[in-house]
Amino acid sequence: MTLRPALTALTCACALTLLALPASAQWKWKDASGRITVSDLPPPRDVPPQNILQRPEPVAVRAPAAAPAASAASVPAAAPRVDRDLQARKDATEREQAAKEKADAAKLAEQRAENCRNARAHLAALDSGQRIARYNDKGEREILDDRQRAAETRRARDVIAAECR
Repeated sequence: MTLRPALTALTCACALTLLALPASAQWKWKDASGRITVSDLPPPRDVPPQNILQRPEPVAVRAPAAAPAASAASVPAAAPRVDRDLQARKDATEREQAAKEKADAAKLAEQRAENCRNARAHLAALDSGQRIARYNDKGEREILDDRQRAAETRRARDVIAAECR
């Protein structure tokens, strides 16, 4: 008679174990403090993707019973919502980065074009033969001599070679 309560307890323990199987945790992640969390709910949005250690397996979408078998094979597996959100954020970040790089390239091209125009105008003034003056450190006006004019001409041509492509 003492065997019956033990058998009843064992049966209850097995039943409870079997009931807990469908509720098994599917998500596993490491939080900001380094603790590993296991849950059947997805991690909070502030958890970076590299800290997600385990994701649930995608569940295949079942075709309606009246549908032919060929169409059931063409139904893709449903992706978890978190993965779609993560992919959408990743795509948005990539688009922002590409737009920033494009804007930086356009700004650089505009600066080069401006440098090219200025260097060509300066070279045209140097080649015209007119007297060119500039101000020294004391604020006095000085006229360029032949040596200074040749040096300015070389610098203008170097700028043109570098910026006017």
